[in-house]
Amino acid sequence: MQWLELLRQKCEELGRRKVEADLGISKTTLSQILNEKYPGSLANMAAKVTDAYSSDKVQCPVLGSITVQRCATEQSKPFAATNPQRVKLWKACQSCPLNKANKP
Repeated sequence: MQWLELLRQKCEELGRRKVEADLGISKTTLSQILNEKYPGSLANMAAKVTDAYSSDKVQCPVLGSITVQRCATEQSKPFAATNPQRVKLWKACQSCPLNKANKP
């Protein structure tokens, strides 16, 4: 579990409270995950950890090579017709296979 090792590393580096805040999870949830006793969806937790902390890069058709965090940030932004690049990004994100909203 690569994401779990990343989570443990960030807990040591940033502290548990910061990690809880970054991921939007409770201290109980974090404890259960770290102790490998979490009853919920590990896929969702893996996605949260990866989105928040991974330095992996993805290829964006508009921005080129960007971090996973930047990709997740761009996906979450609402449509804004005031900026041509935002329009291109919004359109690209709607059909992107990395967009979590496009997954069943």
